[in-house]
Formats: sequence, C-alpha cells, structure tokens
Amino acid sequence: MAANKQLHAIVFLLSYLVTRQAWFGNGASSAPQEIRKGFSVTHDSSYSEFQSLLADPTGVFSLGFLRVDSSQLDLAVIHLPSSSALWRANPARPLPWSASASLSFNGSLVLSDSRTGVLWSTATDDGDRVVLLNSSNLQIQKMAGAAATVLWQSFDFPSDTLVEDQNFTSTAALFSKDQRFSMRLGASYFALYMELDGGSTPALYWKHSALDVKAQIVPDEGPIYARVDPHGFLGMYQKEAAPVDVFPFDSFNREISGLRRLTLESDGNLRAYYWNGSIWVRDLETIAHRCELPAVCGAYGLCNSADSRCSCLDNSTEEGCLPPGSGHFCGDRGSEFRILRRNGVDLANQELVAYRKVASLEECEGSCEQNCSCWGAIYHNASGFCYRLDYPIQTLVEGDMRREGYFKVRARTSGGGGVGRTARVALLVVGSVVFAGAALFGAYSLWSRRKQMRAGMDGSMVEGLAPGSYKDLNSASFRSLELSDTFSFRK
Repeated sequence: MAANKQLHAIVFLLSYLVTRQAWFGNGASSAPQEIRKGFSVTHDSSYSEFQSLLADPTGVFSLGFLRVDSSQLDLAVIHLPSSSALWRANPARPLPWSASASLSFNGSLVLSDSRTGVLWSTATDDGDRVVLLNSSNLQIQKMAGAAATVLWQSFDFPSDTLVEDQNFTSTAALFSKDQRFSMRLGASYFALYMELDGGSTPALYWKHSALDVKAQIVPDEGPIYARVDPHGFLGMYQKEAAPVDVFPFDSFNREISGLRRLTLESDGNLRAYYWNGSIWVRDLETIAHRCELPAVCGAYGLCNSADSRCSCLDNSTEEGCLPPGSGHFCGDRGSEFRILRRNGVDLANQELVAYRKVASLEECEGSCEQNCSCWGAIYHNASGFCYRLDYPIQTLVEGDMRREGYFKVRARTSGGGGVGRTARVALLVVGSVVFAGAALFGAYSLWSRRKQMRAGMDGSMVEGLAPGSYKDLNSASFRSLELSDTFSFRK
C-alpha cells in the first residue's frame, strides 16, 4: 500500500513538472519575488498558457499574463499546482492573446496595450515595490526602512474567487467569469444576483441572512464582512472576536491542510473547494437543485423540477426558446411587445420576489400591463398573490396548474436589430403572397395590393406590435397584443 502511494506521488510529480513546463516555459522558476520601480515587460505570445512575472516565496502562486478561453489575455494571480486563476485584473475586458500588452511599475502597477492605452491600474503613485504574499495576495507597498505600508492589495478587489483569510466587504463584489452573476454583502446578509443589461438593478436570486450564532450585529458598530475560514465555513463578522454567522461547508470543522477557495461560477452557483494536493475537491454547492439556478434553461426557459429537463415557455422545439430581452419597455423606442400566457409555471425563488395580494388574475396582469418596467407576472389562484418580474424573463420552473404566468416578449423590428421567430414567419408568408400576386395578376394587381397594404398599415395595428409609446397603451389595445390560442397556453 505504501509503495503504491509513493508510486502515485511520483507519477503526479512528473506529470505536474511536464505540464508546468508546457504551461510556463522556463520563466516560472526564474520569476522574481518583488518588482521595483522602473519595471516593464511586454507580453510574449510564444508562451503556451501563462507568462510568469512575479512569484510568491513558496513558489505556489504567481502573477503573470494568462491565456483565457484559448484566445484572450489578462493579468492574473494563479495557483501554480492547479493552474487555476484566483484573481484577475481585467476580467470584463480581456485582450486578444496576440495583443501587444505590457505591464509596468513606476509607483503604480499599470496594464496597457499599444492600441487602446491603459486598460487597468492600481492608481498608487508612490508605491516602492510589488510583492506576492504566500496567501496569493498581491500588494503594492510603500517602504520606510524595513517597515512596509500597504497602499493597494488584490484581496480588496476580488474577481470571481475568495481564498481563505481574505476579507470580503460591502465595497467589493464577486463576478462570475462571464460577468452575468454577482455576489454582494448587505447589512446582515450575503446574496447572489443576476446582472442585467442597460443599467438595470441586478435581480436577486439567492440570499443567506446572518443567524447571530456567536454574536449579534450591533447597529452603529461598523459594517459586517465575510471571510473563508480554514475550518471550513464562510463566516460573517462585525468584529474579530466572534462570527455573527457561520455558513458551513461539507468539511466543516475537519482538518484540511490544503488551500480553500470560494468561487462564483458561470452557471450562477457559488461553490467552495479545497486543494488536496492533486485536485480541487468540491466542498460546497450553494444551490443544490439545478432548476433553482437563475438561467439554467435560458431566456423564456422552463425547468422540470422532477428530472431537471429544460423546455420552452412557448413549447417551441426546433429553433430554441424565444430570444432574450433586455432593458425595459419605457419610451417610444423598444416599447412594442406581444403577450405569452402559460399556466403551471412558478418561480424557483418566489420568497425573494416582491408580491401583493390582488382580487383576480386580470388585476395581476393589469398591474404589469400598465408598468413599462415589468416583464411578467405570476398569479397564484389559491392565495391571490401576484408576483411581478421587473427584469427580462429567464428560467422558470414547472409548478401547480393553478399558477398562471403572463409574460411580455419584445417584438423585434428591422430597425431594432432583427425580428422574432413569429415575425419572421409572418414576413415570409406576406412576401410569398405578394410575389404570387405579382406573377398571377400583373403589375396593376401588384400595385393595387401594395396600395391596400399601405392604407391598412397607416390606419391599424400591425399584428403583435403596439404603435407609439408604451404609455399610450390602453386596455383595448393591450388585449389586441395577445397571441392566438395556439400560443397563449391559456387553459
């Protein structure tokens, strides 16, 4: 048994060294442990995956140019044994891998590109050196003899990951790699949000409140902060003495010697891991059920809680679900929409969505109809609760048939960047009719038909579109927006 373990250790070590050489070339082992003023280096695209520029004292972490998604470039701190990025400087705007990027330090650490200029900077004009600590924390320090003052540190600006003993405050946020989801800290909770286009307020989809387990949150005693503890939990603190909340991982209170991390991943789930010497072991999956993830089935998707299978709200199967929406319906532009109804749908996180008690389904729908920021509503027949969705429709779950859904679908026009699936079919039919008319009845017939079409469009509503501003909609025009019985799913 002991011989087998030794053999496995040797094989792993050899494979790691081979992978390390392929990833880092000869630069990883020769990277300095501090950067001083006057430093400047240009990205070398001949490196396969990572160009090491700075190492921590233990050789476990490194700062350098990282290849992202095979074709992009960012400045990152990575965990060398696993090649995992623990921090990135510019995740929202990565450069092409072939870009002529450079990193310089003259009191401030600056990532720039010859074409676009400065992409990212620490904005610390009087720093003396850059160091990478054995915690993976990148610091800009001001030296006074042997004493160092920290002017800037990467721990204050996380990207998608927290590592153990890294404080997470309300001034920071985690963003998933694709920037679609975020984690933020509130006055007495931490929560997960779906980021929305157009500057809209992020949509809350998961929340954990402090339980006052060891201490209570005291007003005016300062804000709370969170930290991944080596004992296997995410703690919330107001003071260092005792946590106000303990959010345990699977290995809670177990002796784990490897590094711990907490990462917000691209599916919107928050997961914890620890390093066991060869792989990252999953230690927490915050959202256990797939259907509770905010966008697992995409826009206008429907998730079956029994088997986690995805379908579409409009029952389409060939071209995928309806195109995703963005923004709102306020103003003259982008205010046109059509209606999709379906019963037997619900929210996975209804306890986090605003609702009010109404007298009827019609009142629930009307409250969304008259609000240009509303994208949909779900009415519970049993309770009379009306849940309003003030963000573009994402994944819903199959529910009690007494729960009725009302959803707006933005009507795409040629001036707005394309047409929706229904509009494309309608245009194809109209085009075919016009073409056939031209062939059968000649120029006069074609002219007559076009004249009639123009007259009709000047005086009536195009099917599925609301003319003019959203605020001009009334009950009669609103009802004319409904799809045919085939697509309304009103049972």
